[in-house]
Amino acid sequence: MADAEAKRVAGLVAAQEKAIALFAEVEARGIVVPGRGEREVSDHIRDLANEMFGTTKHWHKRIVRSGPNSLLPYRENPPDRIIGEDDVAFADFGPIFEEYEADFGRTYVFGQDPDKHRLLADLPRVFDAGRAAFRADEAITGAVLYETVEKLAAEAGWEIGIWHTGHLVGEFPHETNDGAKTESYITPDNHNPLRRVDRSGRPCHWILELHFVDRDKGFGGFYEQLLDLA
Repeated sequence: MADAEAKRVAGLVAAQEKAIALFAEVEARGIVVPGRGEREVSDHIRDLANEMFGTTKHWHKRIVRSGPNSLLPYRENPPDRIIGEDDVAFADFGPIFEEYEADFGRTYVFGQDPDKHRLLADLPRVFDAGRAAFRADEAITGAVLYETVEKLAAEAGWEIGIWHTGHLVGEFPHETNDGAKTESYITPDNHNPLRRVDRSGRPCHWILELHFVDRDKGFGGFYEQLLDLA
C-alpha cells in the first residue's frame, strides 16, 4: 500500500512538472497573444503538449478565455473570441501524463491596465497564502479553506467567480472519489477534513483552483495547480 501511494504521489507530481514545462514553453513561444482566437490558442497548446510529451488526452475540456469570456465559469461554452490588445486571457488545461492527471491554469495580461496587472500578481500570491493556510492546519476542512481564500480575494478587491476553490485529483479517468460532490470539492458545504482517505483507503490529493473576477470592470483571471503536493 505504501509503495502504491508513493508511486501515485510521484505520478501526480511528475504530471504537474510536465504541465509547468508545457506552459513555460507556451510563454517562450508566445502562443497566447493578441490577435489569436481562443480556440486557435487552445489548439496550439494541445499540439504543443503532444509535441513535447506525446500527450493526446485531457481529462476535462481545454479552456482558453479572454476579455468578458474570462468572467464565465467552467461549465459555460461562450463563442470563440479574438484576444484583444488590452485583454486578460487565461488557460485551464487538464493534460494526462502517463495516466496521471495534471490540472493547471495560468493568466496572461496584455496592455498596461493596472487593475489587470494587479490581478496577475494577486493570483499566485493568494494561491501561496491558501497553501500556507492548508499547511498550518492539519484538520482544515474544505469549508474553512474556501472561506480563507474568499477572504483573501475580497481583501484584494476580487470576487470568487465559481462555486468552489478546488477539487480532488488523481488517476485518469477522473473520479469524484466519495460519490458526493461537496466532499470532492473545496466549497462552503464541505465540512470534511481535506486530509483524509477516500473510500478505497487512499489519501486524498487536492488541486487549489482560483478564479477571481471583477464583474464591474468585466474581466477575470485564473490560477491552479496542486495544493498538497509539490
